[in-house]
Amino acid sequence: MQISAHDIAVARGEDTIIDDLSFVVSTGEALVVTGENGAGKSTLLRAIAGFLPLQSGTLQITDPDPDFADTPLRELCHHLGPDNAMKPAQTVEQNLTFWQNFCGNPHLDIIEALEFVGLDGLQDVPFGHLSTGQRRRIAIARLLVSFRPVWLLDEPTSGLDAQSQGQFAALMRVHLEDDGIIIAATHMPLGLDNTTELKLTP
Repeated sequence: MQISAHDIAVARGEDTIIDDLSFVVSTGEALVVTGENGAGKSTLLRAIAGFLPLQSGTLQITDPDPDFADTPLRELCHHLGPDNAMKPAQTVEQNLTFWQNFCGNPHLDIIEALEFVGLDGLQDVPFGHLSTGQRRRIAIARLLVSFRPVWLLDEPTSGLDAQSQGQFAALMRVHLEDDGIIIAATHMPLGLDNTTELKLTP
């Protein structure tokens, strides 16, 4: 499977943030999007996720897995943004259950996903009571409770200590080995080998 972008342009409000951009990323590959603040890194991820429309150009899947042959690109993507997308008053388990039901394609159960991010035992704690690093790790667990082949990661290691960054790097490597795709906007190394850089300029 490949994600192919050809001459895409994306606007935010009345301003064109991305213009005439093309790239291809295939299963098992990680594309690291870099650039200065305001260059359009987050905008690009939001466009791939289907949150923002294209002004022009094409963004499509080629050679899809037969299990996803008729699935729109936006429904193949997990988007991990800076806000974590969790309700503070709900417990960790309630939040992850919601996302598992919303995304479909159940993968790991809630407790198993929490074990992978080193937070088993916190399933009954309200999300708002967690530390910044714990919240980010719960958001990473969201990627594991439903299978979607494309991970769109916006500054994914923000708030993580060195040990947690290492754990997350291991999870990303497993995802790529399982024929996943990662597109990550980041200023920090992800701990992955053989990544391709896509540098955006304002």
